[in-house]
Amino acid sequence: MRLLFVVPYVPGLVRVRPYNLLRALAARGHAITLLTLWSNAQEQEELAQLRPYCQAIYALPMPLWRSLAQSAFAALGRAPLQSVYSWHADLVRPFASQLFDVAHVEHLRGARYALFLKAHSAFPVVWDSVDCITHLFEQASEKSKNGLLRWRSQFELARTRRYEGWLVRQFDHVLITSGTDQERLRALGAQPNLPISVLPNGVDLDYFCPSPAVVREPATLIVSGKMSYHANISMTLYLAQEIMPLVWQTHPQTRLLIVGKDPTRQILALAQEPRITITGTVPHLPPYLQRATIAVAPITYNAGIQNKLLEAMACATAVVTTPQAVANLPVKPERELLVAEGAPAFAQQIVRLLDNPDERARIGQAARRYVEQQHQWSTIAAQLEEIYTAVCQKNGV
Repeated sequence: MRLLFVVPYVPGLVRVRPYNLLRALAARGHAITLLTLWSNAQEQEELAQLRPYCQAIYALPMPLWRSLAQSAFAALGRAPLQSVYSWHADLVRPFASQLFDVAHVEHLRGARYALFLKAHSAFPVVWDSVDCITHLFEQASEKSKNGLLRWRSQFELARTRRYEGWLVRQFDHVLITSGTDQERLRALGAQPNLPISVLPNGVDLDYFCPSPAVVREPATLIVSGKMSYHANISMTLYLAQEIMPLVWQTHPQTRLLIVGKDPTRQILALAQEPRITITGTVPHLPPYLQRATIAVAPITYNAGIQNKLLEAMACATAVVTTPQAVANLPVKPERELLVAEGAPAFAQQIVRLLDNPDERARIGQAARRYVEQQHQWSTIAAQLEEIYTAVCQKNGV
């Protein structure tokens, strides 16, 4: 197929969903034209890594000042700030009249591109919502540990709820990563038969894998993720301030690695505790997951599928997480990972694994088998291809 793939940020090892879908679709023989935006020199350089998978790449600069100015202007109206944050009409306008079999547009930040193509193109448009942002803001407005982010979520909530409810009725097909988010979008759209399909996230099993050459470091915990994202900020503050003191009562030598780009000042301040290390951006995440004793993800609110869990599990690293994080995964707690709710119970599960190396190994091996069976990007791309085919047939393409 001739695919027009629109992503409002550069796909890569942080934005893994579009990056791996592009790679897997290219491997299946599709001709992909990628439209995207870059905001700094590093992202511009990362575009070169995508060229082997794309027939053509059209990328425009999107400086932060422009995104902030558009968001400030939108604050005076009724549209969510997210819907204009990445809008650049020149990105999509030259391609609306070209011949493609289907357009694939990602995220609420890309929704205006999808609307533009739907209004000005002859080919069908598939919108990948990824997560239900209303569902995310509902949780963040109550549970976020960052006051500014909690206020922002409250400010955006009514706008996003109204907008997403209208948006899901505009396209030929909508994608979402989990059944919970699918139900929320259908409820917002007030139509039970809306064409919304669950397309889960996968994991790159060649990149995230166990390494027999790497020796796991003793009593070392890792928490990973983009550390400017509000859900990850809340998770990490909860871990450092409420869970780790309980672990240190019995295992004072335990270290915590906080691995992820763009840590906020709140996150950086955690390094005042000498047993906490904050790495910021790392060139490659797998070595950190391979060396850690345990991966921890005490997620307090959640939408979609948590890549951080899948990546740690793919490295055969034993994981401790919360019920919210696994609500959308067909995992078996106690076999493929451990689950706990509340700081005392979470700390207890960490201590359990610190004291039982054989159990850590057993859970890590079962976790690797799980992701191999359930989260292959090649399988997910085949499911997406079936959706494209059905949409094209319905539209007579």
